[in-house]
Amino acid sequence: MAQFTKGWDTLFKRSPYISLLLFVLIVAAVALSGVQFLPGEWYLSLQKPFWTPPAWLFPPVWTVLYLMIAIAGWLIFSGSNRVLKVLWPLQLVLNGLWSWLFFGLHQMALGLLDIVAMFACIAVMVVISHKEARSVSRLLMPYLVWVGYASTLNLAIFMLNPA
Repeated sequence: MAQFTKGWDTLFKRSPYISLLLFVLIVAAVALSGVQFLPGEWYLSLQKPFWTPPAWLFPPVWTVLYLMIAIAGWLIFSGSNRVLKVLWPLQLVLNGLWSWLFFGLHQMALGLLDIVAMFACIAVMVVISHKEARSVSRLLMPYLVWVGYASTLNLAIFMLNPA
């Protein structure tokens, strides 16, 4: 583990822009995994609350959020907080799982559990980073707000469409 940590430290010190690009690519891979599971006819047939945003809004919002998530990850891994270094990849895995669970498997309940866990991870990251690295907290705050909104949307759709 010490060798791995030393390798990361060397990469960040010698090539900060290459390490940032690595984080952008990691987050882009998660984003691309989600694109495999688009809403489709199943989602269109569901009852949705009146406050559901239009479909065209999701791609630009997620593009900006994913860039902010990548920069936050880069800043987290250039620092020393081990909890943030565990939570950042965890929230990214949960992020990637949500599309598969909700749109891919049509499992609204599992999607809800996933997105609530993701929200909790992001919230803890915002609180911890607010004390130690405010730039990370500021980068993650819009993500937290959006995932909070998406969680309530997931819950509403789940309640409006009993199995």
